[in-house]
Amino acid sequence: MTLSASSPHAVTFLMVTLFLDTLGFGLIIPVLPGLITELTGGPVSAAAGWGGALMFVYATMQFFFSPLIGNLSDRFGRRPVLLVSLATLAVDYLIMGLAPTLLWLFLGRMLSGASAATFATANAYIADVTEESRRARQYGKIGAAWGLGFVVGPALGGLLGEFGPRVPFFAAAGLAACNVCYGFFVLPETLPHGRRRAFDARRANPIGALAAVRREPMVAALFVGLAVYFLAHDVNPTTWTYFVIHRFEWSPSEVGLALAVVGVSTALVSGTLVGPIVARIGEARAMYLGLGACAFSYYGHSLVPKGWMLFPCIAVGAFVGLVMPSLRGILSRRFPPDARGEMEGAIASTISLVAIVSPLILTQTFRYFSATDAPLYFPGASFFLAGTLALVAMGWFALVLNRASDTASADDAGPQRSAV
Repeated sequence: MTLSASSPHAVTFLMVTLFLDTLGFGLIIPVLPGLITELTGGPVSAAAGWGGALMFVYATMQFFFSPLIGNLSDRFGRRPVLLVSLATLAVDYLIMGLAPTLLWLFLGRMLSGASAATFATANAYIADVTEESRRARQYGKIGAAWGLGFVVGPALGGLLGEFGPRVPFFAAAGLAACNVCYGFFVLPETLPHGRRRAFDARRANPIGALAAVRREPMVAALFVGLAVYFLAHDVNPTTWTYFVIHRFEWSPSEVGLALAVVGVSTALVSGTLVGPIVARIGEARAMYLGLGACAFSYYGHSLVPKGWMLFPCIAVGAFVGLVMPSLRGILSRRFPPDARGEMEGAIASTISLVAIVSPLILTQTFRYFSATDAPLYFPGASFFLAGTLALVAMGWFALVLNRASDTASADDAGPQRSAV
């Protein structure tokens, strides 16, 4: 069915879907290191290397397929693309839960990466049904759904992990399957046939998607900052679980509890603070605030001597939820409605391109500085690097947006001087 862009129900349906999707993803995070060590027989520091390789494979597949998925959603609508993505995710969890060898884990991640479109399609939904002035607030609700899923998912995954590292994978597979059924019956379509565009294979690939970004210098420069930011951001999905297990000897239940705190903090910031903060200080300053909080949190992770001291860092780090809603709000004004799926595909390709490199950099930095024979024992080295990168991204965004503002002011002043 097709839903009017003015309907308030589309975002509600979408938030429920994303909550269930993130809940399933959160279930497996506390136990993935244990499953890798079970299959390899190696220590946690070595498991981090394999975890990075799994993310590398996932990101590589996502890099090549995200533009295709984004362009398909512009052609056929958001709903069918989202449902196929969720169904594939259920198969991925099942494959990983049954995995007798590491090869199975890699096959599952390849399949999931090739069809990953949940959040990219969700963001295209938001642009479809929300006027420009309220998009940052609505993008923040996506972060809130992610956060709420992380409240329940990791905590439940940690508890289920006490029965074995494979149990949460089967739970996640069942949850994703239920999510497909839910979406099939109630998830509306938000891109009417009249606003769809013809599929163009030249644009449905990473080169074509990134070439579209290059047509406008400011957009291309913002994507450079996006890449630097996500190189910093990826320290959490690539390294955090291995770091806390190695540095503080946390159990799966403790990992799950901490990730639940991450979820609560993220939901509070994204669901209640993004809109008011952006409305008060603007998208650019909100983005800078989020990047500063990100840097503070990562530096704190790298230096604290006790595990409980991570929790204030987690709370401050939740303000990173300001970054992407603000940046997406800035970018969405520069893409027409029938190209927003393409925009999200370009964003996803950039993020996945970074994710091809970031696991190799961040997990290997952790592995090198946490080894028993390391010349300098500093398990938090990857977080220190990430904090520095977040500051670099903040400086780059400020430079780009200030130059754009100066150019716009000069353009506005030109006709006035001529008139005089």
